[in-house]
Amino acid sequence: MRKSINAFFIAAGLLFTANVANAQQKLAHLNSALIIEAMPEVKDARTKLEAFGKAKQADVEKMIAEYQVKLSAAEAKQKTMSEANKETVGKELQTAGAELQDLQKRIEDARAKAQQEMEAKNAELFNPIQVKADAAIKAVSKEKGFAYVFDTANQALVYWDGGDDITAAVKAKLGISATAAPKK
Repeated sequence: MRKSINAFFIAAGLLFTANVANAQQKLAHLNSALIIEAMPEVKDARTKLEAFGKAKQADVEKMIAEYQVKLSAAEAKQKTMSEANKETVGKELQTAGAELQDLQKRIEDARAKAQQEMEAKNAELFNPIQVKADAAIKAVSKEKGFAYVFDTANQALVYWDGGDDITAAVKAKLGISATAAPKK
């Protein structure tokens, strides 16, 4: 019986010690989307990405215009077909059809390549911004002694009650006004 009581008090003491240790860990939350949106580099990156996208779109539209011209020419050629030139015009139409199919495939390939290049350009422009924001978040977290910092932007956190919002501190670390509106 005495051993049971001693074991109970030891277990209770360990449980109490664990709760006290957990209570000392500081928790905080932030919204990384607000931080990144407020960074001045984002506006520049978006401008560059839009210009890159417009250039790729212009290349594809040029190919589409070429396709439409060739299609119109083939349709006009078909209207000129008669019994006398049936064989000659038929061969020309076959050649034009093959060219149109080839051009259509090149357009599809150009669209797919443009999409891949846009994704690569997006990563090239925005990854350094993300790395910079992550470094500032880690620095502020260490400076303020937080054991855990939750990002409410990615909605991974279902519930939180209290904690310190360090979004403004991270913005300040990046040299951004705490009240700066997101750049668009």
